[in-house]
This record gives sequence, C-alpha cells and structure tokens, in this order.
Amino acid sequence: MDKDRVVGLLHGNIGNINLRKHCYAVAAVMKSLASHFDEDENLWEIAGLVHDIDYEKNPEGHPLEGLKILEGEGFPKEVVEATAAHAWGYREGLPEPKNNLEWSLYCCDELTGFIVAVTLVRPEKDISQVTVENILSKWNSKSFAAGVNRKQIEMCEEKLGMELPRFIGIALRAMQEIHGDLGL
Repeated sequence: MDKDRVVGLLHGNIGNINLRKHCYAVAAVMKSLASHFDEDENLWEIAGLVHDIDYEKNPEGHPLEGLKILEGEGFPKEVVEATAAHAWGYREGLPEPKNNLEWSLYCCDELTGFIVAVTLVRPEKDISQVTVENILSKWNSKSFAAGVNRKQIEMCEEKLGMELPRFIGIALRAMQEIHGDLGL
C-alpha cells in the first residue's frame, strides 16, 4: 500500500495532533520490529499508522469502526486483523493476537506513550537524550504514567521472545529517528 495514501486517510479521520503523533510513533516502532523479525516493513508500518484510525471520531466503538474503514478501503487482511487484535482485552469479542505482527502492535501501542511520558518529565524534553535506563527507572513507579498498562508491554517477553530492555531499546531508537514528527 502507498504510504502517502495511508497518511492521507489517517489525517482525514484524525485531526488531533497528539493522536496523529501517537500513530506515527507506533508506525515507526512497528517498522523497526518488522526489520528485527525480518518481516514486511511497509505492511507493519501501515498497521501502526492505522491502528487507531477511528479513535477520535468514535472512541466507544474503537476499533470496530476502524475495522470497517480499513476493510472498505481494501487494506490487507493482516492489517485489519492486527487492528482488531490490538484491542484484545479492552473490548469483548476481539481476538487474542496470534502472530508477531499482532503481538508487536499489542505490546508497543502502550510503550510509545510511556516513552513520551519519560521524555516529557526530563528537563531537556528531548527524546534523543532518553536512554533505556531512564525508561526502566520509571517502570516500577506506579504513580508515573499510571494509565499505561505495563503488563501489556511486558508480554513482549513471552509472546515475542524479546526481553523488555531490548524491546524498549528498539522502540526508543525508532521514535528517536522520527523525533521531528513527534515534536520531541
């Protein structure tokens, strides 16, 4: 799929700049994870871009409305299925992730927000200055980024066979590469 077309569709459905930045961050992390797993980087990046395509307009129906959009636009089955699985446990009836693409999206979705939170509490507010150690130092502080589901992220160990520090490192480097798009 053409990335420019996908970004246009994303912008047509999401006006909130912070939600767009979240999608850019997840897309960058997914592309890096695809490289790690020797998978289709374009497909994984697109899954990251569109996983929340319906959230702004219909948070109560998320991701069900998004699935309809993606199917109607002819997105690959893998992208539609990953979008459905990323909300497993949040919305009844959605499938548990079943492969590396789906588990990667499920695990990294929350992690991007945690990385942003760590960046924003640092004096320089510059993601290029953030380290894996900075992120891990906040990990067990329940009051820090309290809304982030750490257990969901930690599933990277069991489901992706990747230790948490390595998973965080891949995500952090991916986000650092697009710091301009993230405003960090």
